[in-house]
Amino acid sequence: MKDLERCPWAGSDPLYLAYHDTEWGVPLRDPQRLFELMCLEGAQAGLSWITILRRREGYRAAFDGFDARRIAAYTDADRDRLLADARIVRNRAKVAACIGNARAWLAVADPVQLLWSFVGSTPVQNRWQAMGQVPAATDASLAMSKALRGLGFAFVGPTICYALMQSAGLVNDHLVSCFRHPQVRAL
Repeated sequence: MKDLERCPWAGSDPLYLAYHDTEWGVPLRDPQRLFELMCLEGAQAGLSWITILRRREGYRAAFDGFDARRIAAYTDADRDRLLADARIVRNRAKVAACIGNARAWLAVADPVQLLWSFVGSTPVQNRWQAMGQVPAATDASLAMSKALRGLGFAFVGPTICYALMQSAGLVNDHLVSCFRHPQVRAL
């Protein structure tokens, strides 16, 4: 797959290429994986995605596979353990947000349906020609952010919500020249 045209952001790092080619933009409706992405997108704030991607396995181990029920029950001792864990970004606010978001996630009757409701339950098929056309946030991500914050979620600003929408396939933001654009459309 070396000669295939990809979105320019994928670069040449093998981990990034694999993520682009197999995960990014694929419609995701699994609650645990969506919760994981929400936490990881929040952890990425102010950092590059490759930083989080390289630590993803460490995050999965540190946060019990992103089992929201287990995370929601974390104590101060768990918070301290996480803040000492070099496998993750040790930011007090981001760790607290993941724990708080687990509690908020569990309080929503159907968090998967909630997230997908911002795109009418069907992936938005964008037709971007160049990276400069891809927005950092949209009206839908603004609405998602407002709704999530109203439900007690943190680290869910409009830009983070749009990144979540892209990574979880709520929107297809592969450039039309990318080999993945028609493949993701077909899913």
